[in-house]
Amino acid sequence: MHRESVLILLLLMISVLLLGFGSLAEEVLERDTAKLDQHIVALFRDPADPSRPLGPAWLPDAMRDLTSLGSTLVLALIFVLALAYLIIARKRAAALLFTTAVLGGQAMSTMLKLIVERPRPPLPDWAPRVVTASFPSGHSMLSAVTFLTIGALLASVEARRALRVYFVVVALLLTVLVGMSRVYLGVHWPTDVVAGWALGSAWALICWTIALWLQRRGKVEPPG
Repeated sequence: MHRESVLILLLLMISVLLLGFGSLAEEVLERDTAKLDQHIVALFRDPADPSRPLGPAWLPDAMRDLTSLGSTLVLALIFVLALAYLIIARKRAAALLFTTAVLGGQAMSTMLKLIVERPRPPLPDWAPRVVTASFPSGHSMLSAVTFLTIGALLASVEARRALRVYFVVVALLLTVLVGMSRVYLGVHWPTDVVAGWALGSAWALICWTIALWLQRRGKVEPPG
């Protein structure tokens, strides 16, 4: 009964996240979020000189370090290391599901950027150079996909409750920090980041739901 309640809760969360992403995407396509986006971006700028970020001199460098956690290279390294753990631990079905989740998330992000083709915010001189479209934020979405999928899959094969909670909390923290850094650095509109979080989280939860469903049928290795 407990697992059935968990599955129902996960399906409800997935539905809410997908509905939120769809509604936000529609608003973005109709350009109804432009004023809100511009207002939020301005909150991270010096009112006397909008070309300068708020905060101490070291903060932009710190934000660039944080945003690198969502870069393709870093996420690819994390993916390989996590995949190696699952293989070494003989969680082969979980490893296959994890691979499908991450590669599927990458494909969705690329496809949506090509479809929406939203321009980036005007980039300040100190911002990282970017060439892809803005919606959704690839860093935010792929961080959510990678970190939350890792957290969810590790939690699904871990017997101890404290470690399950730890995996999920760390995954959420890393996902939020990466997304916030994108807005601070001025390389994404806030709605790009929120959309990336929503779709990436929904995809991670879908994979977690599949893992739990397969686990009940003995197709995915049980905890411990």
